[in-house]
Amino acid sequence: MKAVVQRVSFASVTVDESLVGRIGKGVLVLLGVEKGDDESRADWLAEKIAGLRIFADEEDKMNLALADVGGAVLVVSQFTLAGNCDKGRRPSFDTAAPPEEGKRLYEYFTAAVERLGLPVQTGIFQADMKVHLVNDGPVTFILER
Repeated sequence: MKAVVQRVSFASVTVDESLVGRIGKGVLVLLGVEKGDDESRADWLAEKIAGLRIFADEEDKMNLALADVGGAVLVVSQFTLAGNCDKGRRPSFDTAAPPEEGKRLYEYFTAAVERLGLPVQTGIFQADMKVHLVNDGPVTFILER
């Protein structure tokens, strides 16, 4: 399971020009599910993201987590994170989870973040989405389990 985590001051996702998810201060999580991923990886990732101290304290040091700043999470599925670009010019997606399993673990991950007490918004699995964000910093991390 792979996630690109971006600290944002605003993020939204639209499908067919309709707003489907929007947050203010928080993190945008682009989530890729791969073959062999399971609930334990989703739980680890949810806890890691919730606990990341990536928000500035009163001394402008990264010491605060999402809950400390009243932040929210926008989770967007992105199977292309499983893309392998090592050979040729066209990415291979052989390691991506099948759509049914990807959707199940995407929804499980989203619920795991909610269980940690954080507000969560989402995109729509397998939809053609437009993601808008203001990356705060910029601060971006790649997490993998």
